[in-house]
Amino acid sequence: MKLSTKGRYGVIAMYELALHYGEGPISLKTIAAKQDISEHYLEQLICTLRNAGFVTSMRGAQGGYLLTKNPAEITVGDIITVMEGPIALVDCLLTDITDNQYCNKAERCVTRGVWAKVCDSISSVLNSITLADLCKDKP
Repeated sequence: MKLSTKGRYGVIAMYELALHYGEGPISLKTIAAKQDISEHYLEQLICTLRNAGFVTSMRGAQGGYLLTKNPAEITVGDIITVMEGPIALVDCLLTDITDNQYCNKAERCVTRGVWAKVCDSISSVLNSITLADLCKDKP
């Protein structure tokens, strides 16, 4: 499994907003410069995060973006799921085992349980780390 830049940069953008939580809006230009991310690409990512309700925008000369929640209430797992979709190593984990549109062997598959445990472990780790935790661990 490999995360795309969409997921990684989404977390990075949210981290930058979390670092400045309560200080007012942060411009995309500032985030892009600090994290060496294309401002145009960042606009696309922020749109997804805004639609998910994680960020809000403020217009004007001092405008920019703000988190809608406290950084302690947003996990890396929340962001990755919004940016990438459900965490699943194999398609058969995306639907119920008895009505699996991805694989007709799902009910009797010997390895499906292994992939499910791996996904549960990944989700558990990602959901245990908040933006506040990332800010505390700031390099």
